[in-house]
Formats: sequence, C-alpha cells, structure tokens
Amino acid sequence: MAGKRDQVLDAAIELVGTRGLRALTHRGVDELAGMPQGSTSNYFRSRGALLEGLITRLGERDRDDWRILAKTPPESREEVVNALAAFVRYATGPDRVRTIARYALFVEAASTPGLETIIRSVRSGLVEWGAGMLGLVGSRNPAAGAAVVIDYVDGVILRELAMPDPYFDPTSGLRAVLSALV
Repeated sequence: MAGKRDQVLDAAIELVGTRGLRALTHRGVDELAGMPQGSTSNYFRSRGALLEGLITRLGERDRDDWRILAKTPPESREEVVNALAAFVRYATGPDRVRTIARYALFVEAASTPGLETIIRSVRSGLVEWGAGMLGLVGSRNPAAGAAVVIDYVDGVILRELAMPDPYFDPTSGLRAVLSALV
C-alpha cells in the first residue's frame, strides 16, 4: 500500500495528466488525493519541490511497471523486444494519463531551472538499468544502446499520444532498433 507521500505524488501525476501543468497546485493535489488542505505542502513546500517529486515518482513507477511486464533477466533479444512493446502499449493505453504527465514535465523542463537536472538523473538510472539488460542479450555497447532504445521508445510513445493509431504495434520498429544494437 502506498504511503501518503506517494498518494500525494500519484494524485499530482493524475492532475497533470488530465488537466495539465497549469492545474498543478498544492490545493488541487490535496483535493484530488482526498486529503486535508495543506497535506501536499507538508511533503513539498514549493511547486519546484513538487515537480521534482513528480519526476522521481514517475521513474519509480516506470521501473515497477517494467518488472511486471518483462521477464527479468531477459534471455534473448526477442524477449527484450516483446517487453518493450508491452511497455509502450501500456504507456499509451491503460497508463496514458501518467505518460501525458511525464511528457508535460519534459516540456516544462525546457523553461524551469532545475527540472532538467532531475530528469537527467532519472534517465541516467534508466540507461544504466537498460544497459545491464542489453548486456545480457549481447549488445556490443550496452550503455549507448540503452540510450538509443530509450530515445526511440520516447519518440514512439510521443507520436502515439499525439496521433493515436488504432492499429498501433511498436514491435517491428523495436525489433529493427534492437537488431542494429544487439
């Protein structure tokens, strides 16, 4: 069961993913989380602290989802492809709201000092984690490969969010990218 801090952050993610960053206020998060007024402020004194908490929480939840969707450790390139495809479908389908919140934060980082640093830190952890996985399946340069895969997946997800395709299947593109890397 999530603690109150995670409950606050999950409500903030929901708020940003459904109403945009302009709706992100401490009061709005308190209301959506069903908590007394001032609860969010107890955990995150400023909007900047709340944004940083959101980014960190998104990274945690992505790793949790990956553990559910992927066989760990992967035994083949095809297992990695299938897990990534499942993650992309989940991110653009059932988890669309959270994914929209993530991309809103990416855009916000372009104009909010400090956010880029926390996003880079979370991404660095994802690259390191992905590199370990790609190394297991034979990548020649796991760290560079993981960075490429993450960038590709981000692009595919963004395109699907902006222009949904009822026949969307990321598998063949992911297979092509991983074939070049492994």
